[in-house]
Amino acid sequence: METIGRDLREMQRVPLAQSHVTALRAAGVARRYPAGTFVSRPGEPVDRFIYVVDGEIEVVNPFTDERHVPATLGPTQFMGEISFLDGGSWSMAMRTVRDTDVIEVPRTDMLRLMSEIPEMSDIVITVLAARRRRQIEARDGNLVLLGEDSDGAVRRIADFASRNRLPYQSYALGSPEAEAVATSCTISADSPAVIFGKDNVISDPTPDKVARLLGLNRELVEDESFDVVIVGGGPAGVAAGVYAGAEGLSALVVEDTAIGGQAGTSSRIENYMGFPTGISGADLVWRGEVQAMKFGTRFAMPRRVANLERLGDGKFCATFDNGQRVRAGAVVVATGVQYRRLPIDRLSAFEGNGVYYSATENEARFCRGAETAVIGGGNSAGQAAMFLSRSAKHVRLLVRGSSLAASMSHYLSSRLEADPAITIEYGVEVIAVDGDEHLEALTLRNCDDGTTRNFPTCALFVMVGAAPNTGWLSGLVDLDEKGFVRTGEAAGGHSQYATSCPGVFAVGDVRAGSIKRVASSVGEGSVVISSAWEFLQT
Repeated sequence: METIGRDLREMQRVPLAQSHVTALRAAGVARRYPAGTFVSRPGEPVDRFIYVVDGEIEVVNPFTDERHVPATLGPTQFMGEISFLDGGSWSMAMRTVRDTDVIEVPRTDMLRLMSEIPEMSDIVITVLAARRRRQIEARDGNLVLLGEDSDGAVRRIADFASRNRLPYQSYALGSPEAEAVATSCTISADSPAVIFGKDNVISDPTPDKVARLLGLNRELVEDESFDVVIVGGGPAGVAAGVYAGAEGLSALVVEDTAIGGQAGTSSRIENYMGFPTGISGADLVWRGEVQAMKFGTRFAMPRRVANLERLGDGKFCATFDNGQRVRAGAVVVATGVQYRRLPIDRLSAFEGNGVYYSATENEARFCRGAETAVIGGGNSAGQAAMFLSRSAKHVRLLVRGSSLAASMSHYLSSRLEADPAITIEYGVEVIAVDGDEHLEALTLRNCDDGTTRNFPTCALFVMVGAAPNTGWLSGLVDLDEKGFVRTGEAAGGHSQYATSCPGVFAVGDVRAGSIKRVASSVGEGSVVISSAWEFLQT
């Protein structure tokens, strides 16, 4: 299956061409760092590109102050992380091993060079992506979680980091690794904790606090103005961000949970053109995010738009959940849909403790070798069942209807039926959940005769029903009876994706009548920017 970035071992020694180095010298300044100098520390802004002319730079473990990985950076190589593209923060500490000469280019000047020299841009972005891939696969990052399995707040940080492709390390309380980290930070080894580097022990951890430390959620200038604000960071929103940036529009993508949206919870997408061996939803959208950042599109996350209003000058004001506001000449609504919460007593008490709404490696750990249930009859539910069958003892796919033909792709339903580790039960629904601190059992009811039975399980994956995220629109645009946004002729719009309010466009799953597939969402997000551009010109 396709993954992000190429193999780091293949890319880490790819040098820039001499013409590239000449351009760096012209745009930057030469510096010498004495041996033992920290060139970067976790949490500092990635505000410059650093090319090594002579010397050696190592990655430092902040908890031991020793070299963290065997490989070092030497002549013809460059420092950098993927956060460089978006102006984020360093996640790793870097220190000179000996006297080191470098060329430093301010971030804005380097981004300009990359736009002017695509061959250099390709090398830089591929290497940065490969480094992030290595960190994720090795679970190697300066974000450290203690007690993820036993604390809900820490588990939410793990979910946030996992879904946003942020590298982190997780240690169980009482483990030698947890003891060592706690000792170096002078905190209790028996209490759950979220730590970034050595000096940042996060009290009352939230995704917002972690995002700020990593530079994902930078404060925008109050009433900062953009050509287009894109609300929603799923496939449609990220595709719109790519094309907006490519067309030279100043664009901001706002996402309240994780870049990737509902597609980001899909463990494997096999029917997206160009990926014959499949690709996870998170990896697919992450690639788009990197593209968008390369073109200058900015991201604000986790941030939720609480209200949208049209101003007297025809522009729009989007107010975030923290009260901050930004202005836009045009708005693209790409908030997608979310799985419905089932009306079952105590279900919310087990969310994150046996009840999940996505099926990734992060959730699969909790059902290893155990009976697992998935509710739903769509592609997402089928992909989740296939993915979980690799680690669970057995997966039971619970379908309220009598067939999958109308809601699931044929290739996927055929695989489910042929997999001995999966059982499909039709005409059944969950009416109760049971357990103490963690889910232990479900009560299932037969939809035909009303009989009930107990089903012991430690994990239930809910992927049923789709509710549009449109409450924040505050009556500004016309919605259909289910809350989806009307567009085109149905809304009196001048284009297929125009809503009833000129300047507001809707794409992807949130749009009434849209085809609920990743490929169609990407296509709509790509095409809508031409309509937004046309509106901005008039």
